[in-house]
Amino acid sequence: MQLRRMGSWARPLVYLGTNPVSLLGAILTTSSGITLVGFWLVESLFGSPKHPYAGIVLFLVLPAIFAAGLVLIPIGLLWRRRQMHRRGELPTAYPRIDLARPALRRAAILAAALTLANVAILGAGSYKGVEYMDSSQFCGLTCHKVMAPEYSAYQGSPHSRVECVNCHIGPGASWFVRAKLAGARQVLAVARNSYSRPIPSPVRELRPARETCEQCHWPRQFHGDKLVVRKKYGDDEANTPAVTVLLMRIGGHRLGGSAGIHGRHLADTERIHYVSTDGKRQVIPRVTYVDDAGKTVEYVSEDAKPGEAAGERRAMDCMDCHNRPTHAFDLPEQAVDRALSEGAIDASLPFVRKKSVELLRTEYPDRETAARELSGRLADFYRNDYPKVYTEHRAAVDAAVSRVQAIYARNIFPNMKVTWGTYPNNVGHEEFPGCFRCHDDKHKSADGRVITQDCDACHALLAVEEADPKILADLSLK
Repeated sequence: MQLRRMGSWARPLVYLGTNPVSLLGAILTTSSGITLVGFWLVESLFGSPKHPYAGIVLFLVLPAIFAAGLVLIPIGLLWRRRQMHRRGELPTAYPRIDLARPALRRAAILAAALTLANVAILGAGSYKGVEYMDSSQFCGLTCHKVMAPEYSAYQGSPHSRVECVNCHIGPGASWFVRAKLAGARQVLAVARNSYSRPIPSPVRELRPARETCEQCHWPRQFHGDKLVVRKKYGDDEANTPAVTVLLMRIGGHRLGGSAGIHGRHLADTERIHYVSTDGKRQVIPRVTYVDDAGKTVEYVSEDAKPGEAAGERRAMDCMDCHNRPTHAFDLPEQAVDRALSEGAIDASLPFVRKKSVELLRTEYPDRETAARELSGRLADFYRNDYPKVYTEHRAAVDAAVSRVQAIYARNIFPNMKVTWGTYPNNVGHEEFPGCFRCHDDKHKSADGRVITQDCDACHALLAVEEADPKILADLSLK
C-alpha cells in the first residue's frame, strides 16, 4: 500500500524531472552543497577564514546558490508540465515506477537521502549565514570604508571581545528583525555611495541600555568609590609631568538610599528626562528630575531659548554619559599623554610631547601622506635641532615616530571625515562639555534649586596636577 501511494506522486516527479531547468537546479544544489560541507570540515579543523569577503562567499553566496538550486527543481517541473500540456503531450497516466527493479530502488533511496541532506545543509547554511552576519568581522571589515573608524576604535576598547550585535541588537526576535531591515537600507546606501560621512552620532535607533548594557552591567549595584590617577605632560623641553588623583564617587543604590553618580542618575525607574536641541545631545536646555521625595522638578537653563522644549525628549540612561563606551576616539593631547605615561614614547626626548601634538594637529590630505609626513618631520626635528639626541637615542626616536603614526591611524579617517573631536565623549568634562552639559550652575528650577557644578558632587580631588603627589606614596601606589 505504501509503495503504491509513493508511486502515485513520485511518477510525475520522475517523468517531468528530466528537463534542463530542474537539472540545472540539481547541479547548483549538489555542487554548492558539496563545497559548503567541505568548507565546514576545513573550518572545524583549521578555523574560519580571516579575509572578510571569504565569509560573504562561504556564508552568504554559496547558501544562496544552494537554495536557488532547490527552487529551480520544482520550477523546472512546473515549466515542463505546462509546456507538455500546451502541446497536448501530457500523458493521462504517468509511466509506472517499478521499485522492484534494483536500480530504480537504489535511485529512490539515494533521492530520499539527498533530500534529507539538502534540508540539513540548508538549515546549517542559514544558521551559519546569520551567525556570520552577526559577527564583528562582518560588521567592521566587510563595509571597510564605512566602518573603518568604528572598527578601529572597537578593537582597542574594553568591549573588543563582545560581538557588535550584543550591544546594537541585543536578545529577542523583534530587535533582530528591526536591525536586519535597517541593515538592508544601509547596504543600499553603501551600494549607491550615499551614506553619511561621518556616520551620524548618536545612533537614533539604538536599543535602550537597560536591554543591552545592563545585561552585563548593573548600575544600581553599589560600587563605592574608584581611585583615578591621570598624568599629563607639559609642552616644555623636559615634558614635565603633572599628576591628578581623583576619588570618583561611582555609588549606586544602598540601604540608606541612592548615592554617588550612578545612584543619582540611574535607578530602577527612569529618574531623569531631558530635552536636547542640537541633534547630538550636547545642548541640553531642560532637565526634569525625580528627587528622593518622589517630586518631579524641572530645571531650565539660563541660556534656553523660547521653543526649545520642542527638541528631542529622552529618558536618561547609561549611553548619555558613556556615549562612546566602545567607539571612543582620542584627542591628540590625550593620546600622547597616555603614550608617554605607558612608556611607548620616551619622556626624556626633548619637546616630544609638544612636537608630537603639533604634528598630529596638522591636517593631511590622506592617511598615507600623514604616515609619511609624521615620520619625516618628527625624525627631522631631532636630526636638525637635537643631533646628539638623534644619534644616541635613535631607537627612542623611531619608537616615538611609530607611536605617533599609530595614534593618527587609530583616530583620523579623512575619507569618512572623521578628525579630532568629530565625536564628543561625554565621560568627564575636560576634553568636551560632558557633565557640564547639565552641571553648569545655570540649570535652575522654579523654587531656586540648581544643578550644581560643585567638584565634590562627583569626586574628591586628592591631588591636582602635582609633579609628585604625596597621596600616591601614602597609598603605596609608587
